[in-house]
Amino acid sequence: MHTVPKPPSFIAIVDDEEPIRRALLRLMRSAGLEAQCFPSGAEFLDSLSTREPLCVVLDLHMPGMTGFEVQTRLAQSWPRIPVIIVTGHHTAESHAQALSMRPVAYLQKPVDDQFLLDAIELATK
Repeated sequence: MHTVPKPPSFIAIVDDEEPIRRALLRLMRSAGLEAQCFPSGAEFLDSLSTREPLCVVLDLHMPGMTGFEVQTRLAQSWPRIPVIIVTGHHTAESHAQALSMRPVAYLQKPVDDQFLLDAIELATK
């Protein structure tokens, strides 16, 4: 039996740091947005077979699969999913590499709540 994926209705948060995931989830809920957290890029990508998000808030520097790798896979296989980059390790090189994949936004941690919500609104229009 083939299942039809549910229509997108949530924001995916992909970050290896549990306190960051918790804070971002709290922010999404306070703004009336449904969100789902993923502690790794691999877990997020695996979830795409059953449910696609409206957009993804993606950390760049994670163990295992980096945000850059996730961004590349999304661009190849799910180009319609908008990406918002968040990073605590900003460098000119990571900025240039991330922007080459055309994210909706590139934000540095600690992320300004309103900037992130504005980026999500832009991504999900």
